[in-house]
Amino acid sequence: MVARLMAANFEGWPHNLELGAWQPGECPKESVHNALGTEIPPGLIELHCNDWPLDIPLIKAIQQRLNKQGLILKRLTTSAPTTLVAARSMGLNCEIASADRPDFPVQEAELKVHQGTLRAGDHLEVEGSVLVLGDVNPGAKITATKHILIWGRLRGIAHAGCSGNKASRIIALQLRPLQLRIADAVARGPEELPAEGYCEQAELIDGEIRIKSAEPTLPS
Repeated sequence: MVARLMAANFEGWPHNLELGAWQPGECPKESVHNALGTEIPPGLIELHCNDWPLDIPLIKAIQQRLNKQGLILKRLTTSAPTTLVAARSMGLNCEIASADRPDFPVQEAELKVHQGTLRAGDHLEVEGSVLVLGDVNPGAKITATKHILIWGRLRGIAHAGCSGNKASRIIALQLRPLQLRIADAVARGPEELPAEGYCEQAELIDGEIRIKSAEPTLPS
């Protein structure tokens, strides 16, 4: 994987750094380091992650490397849900790569992406996994046969593995639901806030739903 750096054409415009196609086993930090060997003026930079599934530690490491060279990460684009959730949970500006942009094709992910908050009375049902870019408010319900990922607060009802899949998980920036369900198990959310920079994850262990801090990586 080779990263490509494109310096800004005009003063005040951001530089652009594009990661190559995702290759399992390769380290994006090393590619970014090599790409930054060229001297460019300090300023803003946009990172185009392509289909790389970056988690919080990797994004932080890349951000620190950019800062050492006087570059401020302005925005990320990605076609990987994992990167989208991780970056936004860090408070970074991250957008889904445009489907009509040939340099950054949208990944054919095995999940449905729902943009917007689910409000009281809404019920989203999905075959497979679902990623919600917004909150799930009290009175709203979300159901999936596999995993549920929420970039936002879960304050309504979530039922993952509704067809009996006990390996399903529920991940959100904050789990404060009226009710959590995984397969046939039922639980409520925790009262304590999650650790800074991490999502909360609910999974089924020994027949009980357990909640812990989790990096926002897309479960398999």
